[in-house]
Amino acid sequence: MARKKHIVVIGGGTGTFTVLSALKKHPVRLTAIVSMADDGGSTGALRDQYGVLPPGDIRRALVALSESSGTMRELFNYRFSGGELGGHSFGNLFLSSLEKLTGSFADAVAEASRILNVGGDVVPVTLNNVRLYARLSDGTVIKGETNIDIPRVKARKPIRRVWLTPKARINPRAKKAIMSADLIVIGPGDLFTSIIPNLLVEGVAATIRRSPAKKVYIANLMTKFGETNGFFAKDFISAIEKYLGKNSLDYALFNKRKPSKSLLARYRRERAEFVEPVGLDEASIRPRIVIADLLDRGPFIRHAPEHKLAKLLLSLARRR
Repeated sequence: MARKKHIVVIGGGTGTFTVLSALKKHPVRLTAIVSMADDGGSTGALRDQYGVLPPGDIRRALVALSESSGTMRELFNYRFSGGELGGHSFGNLFLSSLEKLTGSFADAVAEASRILNVGGDVVPVTLNNVRLYARLSDGTVIKGETNIDIPRVKARKPIRRVWLTPKARINPRAKKAIMSADLIVIGPGDLFTSIIPNLLVEGVAATIRRSPAKKVYIANLMTKFGETNGFFAKDFISAIEKYLGKNSLDYALFNKRKPSKSLLARYRRERAEFVEPVGLDEASIRPRIVIADLLDRGPFIRHAPEHKLAKLLLSLARRR
């Protein structure tokens, strides 16, 4: 029997959930390496009140890979409304409780994986307690992932640099997974708050570069106000390479199918623009540019997980 291809997905938030959901139905071995910079909403409150590591993005990855009943997956995503628990998701509370019970976030994730019957591995990129910082082009410093992610002003200067404080070390399990991978998938997701924070962890970028795996970056479909507004397609690659290393990617995937005018108008109210796959060097050897129809049908602008994204990623994994 042929060995299953090992695909490692690096990111956080809904982008990672989409990729994992797309690949879980196929005969591959999956590992999700998840950002630990989240500090908003329920996750932020639990971090501040109890000193736990951020559970939110880990919870999403666990649910994406869970082979338990729909009810169990819905339970982990269930969010309380009103009262002292208002805004908290059950899964976040559960993971934070397990961390306190076991004394280790890694053990908490392992136990939750067993309970949810996770078909793969979910690995925090680091076990250090870190905060994300950003410096804008005018010198302003913003502290915290959620403050970077959701601007509190109508206009904000571009992000020039992001970093973690204190310095973080790569989780040994993440390092082992990256080195054993056949395909490493980076993204999609919020560039400076979900994707790049993984690359800021000491040892992650170097390990990715050393890995014999093919490295694929999935570009976002839309820009995001406060992070990538004004970005062209090539700017996404440049930002990743700034922290990962020049010519470290083998492939960069871009969507070519434009959403409907009415859907674009709705997103434009959030100051988000379609990422046109233009101005790219399609003759580039590294990364090789792949432009395909990756758009899902429906009321939201998102990648089509099963029949488009999974199919393309699996074809790249099989390439020699």
